[in-house]
Amino acid sequence: MSSSSPTSAPRPAESRGLLARIPKVPFWAQILAGLVLGVLLGWLARSGDISWLGTALERIGGTFVQLLKLAVAPLVFFAIAISITNLRNVSNAARLAGRTLLWFLITSLIAVGVGIAIGLLNNPGSGSELDPKSGTAPETSGSWLDFLTGIIPENVITPFTELNVLQIVFMAVVTGVAALKLGAKADPLLTFGESVLALLQKALWWVIRLAPLGTLGLLGNAINEYGWGLIGDYATFTLDVYIGCLLILFGVYPLLLALVAKVSPLQFFRGAWPAIQLAFVSRSSVGTMPVTQKVTERLGVPKEYASFAVPFGATTKMDGCAAIYPALAAIFVAEIFEVSLGIQDYLLIVLVSVIGSAATAGLTGAVVMTTLTLSTLGLPLEGVGLLLAIDPILDMIRTATNVAGQAAVPVLVAAREEILDLETYNSAKSFDIEAESGADEAGSPGGSDGRSDGGAGGGSDSGSDGGTGGPSGSRPDPVPAS
Repeated sequence: MSSSSPTSAPRPAESRGLLARIPKVPFWAQILAGLVLGVLLGWLARSGDISWLGTALERIGGTFVQLLKLAVAPLVFFAIAISITNLRNVSNAARLAGRTLLWFLITSLIAVGVGIAIGLLNNPGSGSELDPKSGTAPETSGSWLDFLTGIIPENVITPFTELNVLQIVFMAVVTGVAALKLGAKADPLLTFGESVLALLQKALWWVIRLAPLGTLGLLGNAINEYGWGLIGDYATFTLDVYIGCLLILFGVYPLLLALVAKVSPLQFFRGAWPAIQLAFVSRSSVGTMPVTQKVTERLGVPKEYASFAVPFGATTKMDGCAAIYPALAAIFVAEIFEVSLGIQDYLLIVLVSVIGSAATAGLTGAVVMTTLTLSTLGLPLEGVGLLLAIDPILDMIRTATNVAGQAAVPVLVAAREEILDLETYNSAKSFDIEAESGADEAGSPGGSDGRSDGGAGGGSDSGSDGGTGGPSGSRPDPVPAS
């Protein structure tokens, strides 16, 4: 009697071994593939008039953005409220908060100055065949009255249902300050808030892993809807926005890090690149917040301070959307409508960019900020309609610039206050976002480098250290804050 058993089917261990030998595609390569496929499929849908493909691209991109927006309201509220209460664990908390806001202001002033200078030198409306009739006014517009009176909500529900981020920020700040004043009595509420925040962060990591697919849909839909001819009408304006953002991203920030913080700019980009990369494709500062806080902490910024600075930066620190872009947009619209701008108008642009940056609220696009700027200058709001067509392409570099600043300022402030872990900063390195989120879900060593050694690929819930091989092993590995 034969006792032999079939040998054709591999045993479970052998199957796992085969899967382990399959090369894993890095997340950045997936993003790049999404960009290339998006352009190709968008071109195919438009040139071949393939309606079903165009609809599919629109649905894919729209669903990705909707998933990001789904978490925005509760995420912003709990992240900011908890971040304020975390300041009680930081010495000189008021000083740190003040210095952070001061550097937000300084970098915004520099960014808007760069935007105005480029606009005056290069005339973004030149070479365009657009005319005033090409634009339509938006259904809703931003104004200073709306901005100032709209900060305080009429009730606690509407800001969440209508996604009014500015009002959500207001309620979060009030809640956080009140919790600080209550002291121990607020501990149960804070424990609940921290649990909800961790849950939201976990869910957002799953959405982040869909970024390659979202990139394919968003870019493909833009190409399908507007075509390549769009680039010609906006060539100078697009080039100016990209040049301005790149000057801030790779010029101003590195100079500040080298001269003020006295740290290596190259090391900053090595550590912060995952967040900058994700911001470019997701077009959402809030959606990128988990990665932004992770890279900020891994650059040696103390967790308690980073958990305050990054959420506030994600809703108010917008050098791309609220400084460079509105300056160039105002000059562009003025040229199209043949309106002369004087020195007082440029001063108003500076004022709007610095004070009104919270109007952008970390979401995709900068329509509210644009209407606020144009209405302040008395320029026709039809100019907003001219800019909407090219907005998705511009929003990619704008958001990347925003997020780079949201990570750079905490590093700068921490270095100036001598709380930056320099050994951790100097050993920081990039990590694969997908591997990182996988390690986070597994709750065990994983990612690109593993968790136990504090490397850049460590997990996000617990572990030896939030840095990248630095000495501060007692500091817990950060929960990614979104």
